[in-house]
Amino acid sequence: MQRRDFSRSLLAAGATALTAGLVPLAAQAQVGGFKEGTDYLRLGKPVATDSGAGKVEVLEFFAYSCIHCYNFEPVMAAWMKKLPANVVVRRTPVAFSDAFVPMQRLYYTVEAMGLVDSLHEKVFRAFHVDKVRLQDPAVIADWMGKQGVDMKKFNELFNSFSVVGKAKRAAQMQDLYAVEGTPALGVGGRFYVPGQGPRTLQIADALIAELRKGA
Repeated sequence: MQRRDFSRSLLAAGATALTAGLVPLAAQAQVGGFKEGTDYLRLGKPVATDSGAGKVEVLEFFAYSCIHCYNFEPVMAAWMKKLPANVVVRRTPVAFSDAFVPMQRLYYTVEAMGLVDSLHEKVFRAFHVDKVRLQDPAVIADWMGKQGVDMKKFNELFNSFSVVGKAKRAAQMQDLYAVEGTPALGVGGRFYVPGQGPRTLQIADALIAELRKGA
């Protein structure tokens, strides 16, 4: 979604990369056979993570309205189940415009209710298969009511300071990682991996291994 051609953008003027806080092409360093500047980017300024010492944080930047994210979700979910305990994945809904904000808040409300496992994929399917327009809070509430959830609790959380704050924080992380399209991954506060299908996770595995070595 809204992804510019990755290779061409990397080969553009170095000033663009610096403005985005990303390291411009240099010596084409490699990690696990993947090339920096071609397969992934190293952030010019590391981003603080929330996962604590000894853990590697991976942010999955996604949007419910993104068909690529919908197709990527089963692969991502299977990958998450195989990760070691010291790798923490945080799904991070993006907001490329104000129209995305209700869907950000939908995700964080579902998360707060402990319903990600049962509803996350269903939200994707509602948007892309059933054509439910989830940009509208009223449509979201109607759809959630049909899922049999506690609507009093849902409405309280959807409009809560906590959920609104998490949505704003997600937008901040999106900017810090200079996310240009979805799906994409932020790895360890140091690397950005654009969506490239299953290959994205192979790159992430290599970067995680590098970070676990203390690189």
